[in-house]
Amino acid sequence: MDVIKGMGWYHADGVDISDSGLSSGDGHVPIALDELRARCEATPGSFVWIGLFEPTRDELRDVAETFDLDPLLVDDAANSSQRAKIEFGDDDTMFALLKLLDYVEGTSDVETGQVAVFIGTWYAVTVRHGSNGDLAGVRARVAASPNLRAHGPYGVLYAVMDSAVDAYVIVMDEVSEDVASVETEVFSDDASRLTPQRIYNLKRENQEIRRAIVPLVAPAHMFVNSDFDGIPNGMRRYFRDIGEHVLRVNDSVDNADNLLMTMLMASTSLQDLKQNRDMRKISAWVAIAAVPTAIAAIYGMNFDNMPELHESWGYPAVLLVMGAICLLLFRAFKKSGWL
Repeated sequence: MDVIKGMGWYHADGVDISDSGLSSGDGHVPIALDELRARCEATPGSFVWIGLFEPTRDELRDVAETFDLDPLLVDDAANSSQRAKIEFGDDDTMFALLKLLDYVEGTSDVETGQVAVFIGTWYAVTVRHGSNGDLAGVRARVAASPNLRAHGPYGVLYAVMDSAVDAYVIVMDEVSEDVASVETEVFSDDASRLTPQRIYNLKRENQEIRRAIVPLVAPAHMFVNSDFDGIPNGMRRYFRDIGEHVLRVNDSVDNADNLLMTMLMASTSLQDLKQNRDMRKISAWVAIAAVPTAIAAIYGMNFDNMPELHESWGYPAVLLVMGAICLLLFRAFKKSGWL
């Protein structure tokens, strides 16, 4: 059972990281974890970072017992459909649950994962669900940055949040490009019948971003205004940058949603207008065709006393009348815009 994807001891002056494959065969926390904890207690200013990937509830409880994590927050971390949130504890602990977004270029879909971060005075525990949002690059960033390591677990929290929020910005930019492309298509002469479906699909993808970003708007305002007392002073400018990115993406989500709704209404109206034009053309041609049909039907009754029936000029005269009336009707419909 390989649920521990990263385990390491961190200090401002050095790093000792072990990679995946550290969980024991029976699913319990390895003895190495207790050794890292003892090492932290012997070295002030150091901390442990444990990274878990899609653990079972039992595996997560084993880790929770070692770090004395809040059972309610552990249940949140185990639920891959949990709403994003950030909470501060009373004992210098912090919990952040973030949605991880990834844009699929081939299908223009937005895939969603999840990462939960538990922060304590000497530990950081991350629990990740979903294939996207691998934290290997984040671990490397923390390991290479004495500044982040100097801020302890909050350096890990910042690095994880910064990676997630940067992905929000990238995904939102990609969706915005798709929105601009569809906008051009909606108001073009060769708009496809599939355009409303594309708009609806984009609204769904935009909604995925909204679900990830909206719960973070209130904390983002607090980050920007430096109202989070639990964050160390040296880290506040870093979290302020995260807050600004979150608010930027939130504004983009609102703008995209409003634009998509407007385009959906415009696309529907344009399709209705096109259908009305088609119906007017059909009606005009039916009216034109009705004239020779009616005249031919009358003269097709073959009564002996019908006018001009036995005249030599009767047949061409009737054809001339048919043509003249059809031509007049065609010009009238053309002038009115029906043809």
